[in-house]
Amino acid sequence: MAKFAIVIQAGESAPARALHGLLYAKELHQGGHEAKVVFDGAGTTWIAKMEDPGYDYAEVYRQVKEAGLISGACRYCSVAFGQEKAVENAGMTLLDEADGHPSLLSLVDEGYQVIVE
Repeated sequence: MAKFAIVIQAGESAPARALHGLLYAKELHQGGHEAKVVFDGAGTTWIAKMEDPGYDYAEVYRQVKEAGLISGACRYCSVAFGQEKAVENAGMTLLDEADGHPSLLSLVDEGYQVIVE
């Protein structure tokens, strides 16, 4: 079993990248691998959109979230992009281990391969 951390940094102009990050996590998890998703940078803007059940990719997002694959979102970037309340309303953890950002070093030290979308 391998371990993968998928960091979604794609902003609003790249919906396919954000969607594929979720699809990759779902597929890896279904295949017996450990997967986690971190929303970072402009990727934090997707949380509010995907929490809306009417959004095109909401179902994939819901499946990934219900499977427990979402680790959280960057605290610094959530604030910078005006998404802190959306992250909190989604029940996600604000990650800030590395100067207000998620720690890639911790993920790598825990054996995760990092994929950035």
